[in-house]
Amino acid sequence: MKKEIVEVPVLSAAVRAMGVPLSLVTKGAGLVFVSGIPPLDITTGKLVRGDIEAQTEASLIALKHCLAAAGTSPDNVLMVRIYAANAGFYGAINRVYAKHFPENPPARTFVPVASWPMEFDLEIECMAVT
Repeated sequence: MKKEIVEVPVLSAAVRAMGVPLSLVTKGAGLVFVSGIPPLDITTGKLVRGDIEAQTEASLIALKHCLAAAGTSPDNVLMVRIYAANAGFYGAINRVYAKHFPENPPARTFVPVASWPMEFDLEIECMAVT
């Protein structure tokens, strides 16, 4: 097995420009791992501002963009973790999330966190098969 780093158009460069030492997507052994994705605009690489629903939508669109770059899709996602700066966002995040995974959603964990060093309120990561 060999690890493959997947270059995600626009987003990989945006994360490097932020100075964050990570690969957005890695592949190996038939699995795809997507790092925690904040609400990044897939055309500009900039953080999307707005309420938690707008941020959730942007993060999920960016997550799908990462999956596509790795040659897979949301249908192949096995596990999702959502990290949110406020447990009170749970309902609003679920409303948006349900639109992106309307049937047979993957396993999922919701994790409240204290804060991030940047201005956003959530990150979403996942593991998928190719």
